[in-house]
Amino acid sequence: MSDIYSASIGAFDLLVSGDAELWTIIGISFSVSLRAMLIAVPIGLPIALLLAFGRFPGRRILVTTFNSLMAVPAVVVGLTVYLMLSRAGPFGDLKLLFTQTAMVIGQAVLALPLLIAMAHAALQSADLRAWETALTLGASRPRALLTVMHEVRFALVASIIAAFGRIIAEVGVSMMVGGNILNYTRNIPTAIALETSKGEFAQGIALGAVLLFLALLLNFFLNLFQGRGELA
Repeated sequence: MSDIYSASIGAFDLLVSGDAELWTIIGISFSVSLRAMLIAVPIGLPIALLLAFGRFPGRRILVTTFNSLMAVPAVVVGLTVYLMLSRAGPFGDLKLLFTQTAMVIGQAVLALPLLIAMAHAALQSADLRAWETALTLGASRPRALLTVMHEVRFALVASIIAAFGRIIAEVGVSMMVGGNILNYTRNIPTAIALETSKGEFAQGIALGAVLLFLALLLNFFLNLFQGRGELA
């Protein structure tokens, strides 16, 4: 118990003292994950719209595929991206392996199925009368789509928050394609894994506390948006 107490005190000291290494790790983690979402959202939302309102052969197969991909472990995604970016892979010449760019790509790939599946479900639950009314009033199809998206905006934001929550805490992709390089690709989950394996619990507890606080914050906003969606 004394060791745990000492590690907890050390973790608190690291957080409040502005430890450079600790906050660099936190900064890298948020930077990579936010950039991944900046890639995933502009790709994922249009795909969700197409699956929700498009009518084309194979649509149901695509919906089932994205729903299934949500359950793929992060380490499998990491292995796939690693093979694609390795020297023997098709994109090996880009020399992206063990860089933040590789981590961004891996996390974006990990976020996409969850984002698409949740956004698709949200759009499917939309009141189609908004779509029909917009078209009746002379709105173009893009304008009508924006109207429908506005109707389910809280659910769409919830899908984005859920996708971000998944990638900020994942370790498989980051470890495999990032390499856990200090001050460059070491993020919160990989640092926790490393420090725990070394028996250095103070930094692990401090970073775990950051992730716990983030999880509570994301869940708070998720519940907030869901509540507003029900009232809208």
